[in-house]
Amino acid sequence: MKKTLIILAHPNIAESRLNKTLLQELNDNQNVTIHDIYATYHVAENIDVAKEQALLVSHDRIIFQFPLYWFSTPSLLKEWQDKVLTYGFAYGSEGNQLANKEFKVVVTTGGAQSQYQEAFAIDNFLLPFQGTAFFTQMLYTPAFAVYKALEITDEALSEKALEYKALLAQESWSV
Repeated sequence: MKKTLIILAHPNIAESRLNKTLLQELNDNQNVTIHDIYATYHVAENIDVAKEQALLVSHDRIIFQFPLYWFSTPSLLKEWQDKVLTYGFAYGSEGNQLANKEFKVVVTTGGAQSQYQEAFAIDNFLLPFQGTAFFTQMLYTPAFAVYKALEITDEALSEKALEYKALLAQESWSV
């Protein structure tokens, strides 16, 4: 089974019903590393670039998991990208350390799926991640989204957590 690194970017995971539930299903999976950048660093100035780059290199697949805040990521994830995905490491003439790694975004929203249609489709908000994957030679795969943070039933959330677990067990995400 491929080794998967989940870069978790949630400012308050202890209070998160959706993200916390999704991760609980993965606790027993030895091929999954959950790396909570808010718990590890709190602020961008503390990011250990060499450590983060080593984590990326040591895994076959990379997930960015976060709640969608005002149609974007929590701020530390953006700062993490700026510091870690550097020239010569992730891109540039010799920056191929992420080449051919599968990449996926796992996103949770407060709104219903119906609010993310047409011009405001969830994939439109994730276009920068597709660009990042392309620029760093990763293989972008379709996002996994969980909607309605405040309204989703426990049963529906449990089903989504099991879907997520099954997704991570798949040999390949590439289509």
